[in-house]
Amino acid sequence: MSSKQAIILFTKNPELGKVKTRLATTIGDEKALAIYKKLLQHTREIVTPMEVDKILFYSDTIIQNDNWSTAIFMKKVQVGNDLGERMNHAFQMVFNLGYESACIIGSDCYELNTTIIAEAFESIKRKNMVIGPTFDGGYYLLGMNKLHSSIFKNIEWSTETVFDDTMKEVENLNLSSHILTKLTDIDEEKNLPQHWK
Repeated sequence: MSSKQAIILFTKNPELGKVKTRLATTIGDEKALAIYKKLLQHTREIVTPMEVDKILFYSDTIIQNDNWSTAIFMKKVQVGNDLGERMNHAFQMVFNLGYESACIIGSDCYELNTTIIAEAFESIKRKNMVIGPTFDGGYYLLGMNKLHSSIFKNIEWSTETVFDDTMKEVENLNLSSHILTKLTDIDEEKNLPQHWK
């Protein structure tokens, strides 16, 4: 452990027909996979310079010789039946390793940058939680300095109520929170930046 802070990265193994399935319905599996690989590259570029430990959780299996260097990224596999269980397990593992705060991001948000993630880690020093909402009702980042498992329960994942339901639970627990700027997740063709089309 070189830092007391960790960033958890959730990625899907980049396989044809298994990533960006909603996007693939209009642009096809090949293009959807190419877009996903671009998103992975963007995510890698924004987190690599950060002075926090980086833990990469693959959806299925660890790939040893990919573009994610083991010198920079600790590699794990996601565990759980749904996204909530998987995120809860990842945070639990990270806090068990002795980290004092952690933020989780996916690899769907091309608008996310190093500055926003740095703001998240800075705010988690003063607040219990940090969350970055997306325009489709979900979130692109979630951070905390102690595990609160209930915020991952009773959530209908991949719906437009994820952020609101999460915030209701944050309020129920009387946790202080910092809300980051709202960004766009790429799930459908209309979300694609112009130069990616």
